Amino acid sequence: MNIKIREIISQLSTERISEERKIILQPLIEFISSKISKNEEVRLNFICTHNSRRSHLSQIWAQTMANYYHIENVFCYSGGTEATAMFPKVVETLTNQGFEILKLSETENPVYAVKFAENEHAVICFSKKYNDDFNPKSAFASILTCDSADENCPIVYGAEARIPIKYEDPKKSDGTPEMNETYFNRSLEIATEMKFVFENLRKP
Repeated sequence: MNIKIREIISQLSTERISEERKIILQPLIEFISSKISKNEEVRLNFICTHNSRRSHLSQIWAQTMANYYHIENVFCYSGGTEATAMFPKVVETLTNQGFEILKLSETENPVYAVKFAENEHAVICFSKKYNDDFNPKSAFASILTCDSADENCPIVYGAEARIPIKYEDPKKSDGTPEMNETYFNRSLEIATEMKFVFENLRKP
């Protein structure tokens, strides 16, 4: 794993997570633990309205934490109720936090390869609907990362579990002096909670 990312993860304090948030995260812990106990692949689809900010941050950090804790056969995806584009500030924030990001296309909805380790597969990121052909069709958990997606996706077809884990939208800071700090902190908040999830899995 890239040294800077490993250092950031080692400094994240899961003790700061409130009891209320730990309860919210518990269903995801149980889903992953159950899959591991059955020797089944773990597929996680993080869903937000535009698949532009929170869902990508969650997808990338969850995949990174799976690698950090040596949990095999974890495959993380993301999607939205509509497709837009991965917001450039997300790319900039993750780059500053140690990820190597390659822009693979110069379209309105660019495709990015996000690497957290030299010898691991890149996480492929672009904005898409949650039921896009790129994403799994069955045997996955849908994790709703925003209020709108939670309200607009009462049923995610093919999902074995539907788990709301909502984060405040960093978009509120766009164009303000607080923008860099807001995105940086939201990324670390998501990273901290994904760290909590993967360090608390029930081992077989």
